[in-house]
Amino acid sequence: MASISLRGVDKTYGNGHHAVRSLDLEVVDGEFLVLVGPSGCGKSTALRMIAGLEDISGGEILLDDRVVNEVPPKNRDIAMVFQSYALYPHMTVRDNIGFALKLRGIGKRQRAAAVDGVAGSLQLEEQLERRPGTLSGGQRQRVAMGRAIVRQPKAFLMDEPLSNLDAKLRVQMRGEIARLQRRLGVTTVYVTHDQIEAMTMGDRVAVLSAGVLQQVDAPQALYDNPANLFVATFIGSPQMNLLRGVIRCHAGDGVTLSLGPFDVGIPNSVIAARPALRDYDGREIAFGIRPANIAEPSPATDSQTAGVISGTVELREGLGAESLVHVRIDVPTLDPHEPLFVARLAPDTPLQVDSIARLELDVAKASFFDLETGLAIRSS
Repeated sequence: MASISLRGVDKTYGNGHHAVRSLDLEVVDGEFLVLVGPSGCGKSTALRMIAGLEDISGGEILLDDRVVNEVPPKNRDIAMVFQSYALYPHMTVRDNIGFALKLRGIGKRQRAAAVDGVAGSLQLEEQLERRPGTLSGGQRQRVAMGRAIVRQPKAFLMDEPLSNLDAKLRVQMRGEIARLQRRLGVTTVYVTHDQIEAMTMGDRVAVLSAGVLQQVDAPQALYDNPANLFVATFIGSPQMNLLRGVIRCHAGDGVTLSLGPFDVGIPNSVIAARPALRDYDGREIAFGIRPANIAEPSPATDSQTAGVISGTVELREGLGAESLVHVRIDVPTLDPHEPLFVARLAPDTPLQVDSIARLELDVAKASFFDLETGLAIRSS
C-alpha cells in the first residue's frame, strides 16, 4: 500500500501547452481517488506523471514520502490499467495475467497459483486458455484488472478503463471495480470524464479544468457545496440551474434575493452559514439550485416566504421514476444559451407543455456565487 503526494506539479509540453498547473494533491493509503474533468483538462497527464510515463516540468511526486521524480516507471511498484486494456493478443488470458510475474522471475508453479487465485476472484476461470480477441469487452477489462492485481502493487492507476464498454456493462463494471478496490484496500487513482462514474466510485473526487485543480472532496460534498461555478455545472445531471439575482438586505436583518419579478426570502440559517452574502447588498450574484431541490408548492403556499417562482413549461421528459420539467421563466440565466429552468418532479406531476408551472425553491440547499470570480460565497 502507498500514499501518493503531488506537490506543485507542473507539465508544459514543447509546443508551450501547459497541461497541468501547480497541482497539489494528497492520496492517502488505501483511498480510491477519482480525477474527473472534461477532455483535455490534464487528468490523464497527471496520472501518467504519477506512473512515470510522463516527465514533470516542475514540482515533486512522492510515493510513501519518497520523491520519485527521477525513478523509472518499473521501479515505482505501480500497476496501470489503460483505456485500451493493452493486452497481448497472441497470449492466452493466463499468460497475459501472469506476464509481469514471469518478468520478475517467479516460478511456473507459484505463478500459476497466483493467476488462478486472481482469475477466481474476477470470474475468469473458464477463460484462462482463451486469447483476448475471443473475449467480450467486459472480459477483456477483467483480464486487464487481473494483470494489475496479480502484481500486488502499492497502487493502481486507471485511465478511463470503462470508456470502451456499452452503457449497461459500464454500470456493472464500475460496481465491480469499486467492490474489488474496497476488498483489496489498494490505493487507487482513477481517471474519468464521466461525472456519474466519479460520484459513484470515489472516496473523494478531484475536479480539474484546464490543468487546474478546482476542488477535491467527498462526492456528496462536491454536489452540495461546489467551490465555484465550474464545479457547480460539471457535477450533477441535470446540471445545476444558475440564475442572475440581486441580494437585498432589509431592516431587521432580513435578506431577500430578487430574481427578475420574483422576490425570494433567504432563511436566517443560510445567512448564518454564508455571512458574506450581506456584503453583496444591492449587487448581482449567481444563484444556483439543483433540479432535485425544486418542488411543486401547495395552492396555499405563500410565494415570497416559500421562494416560489413561475413560468411556462416548454418540455417534459418522463423518465419512469421521475419527470424532468423544463420551464421558461422571466429571470436571466447565467448562460443565455441555456434559458430554461429544469425541475426534477414526481412522475405523476400534472404539469404539461404550455401549462404554467409554480415551482418552490428549497433555498436552504441553494448555492451563491460571485459573478466576477466565480467562487462560492461563503464566509466573509
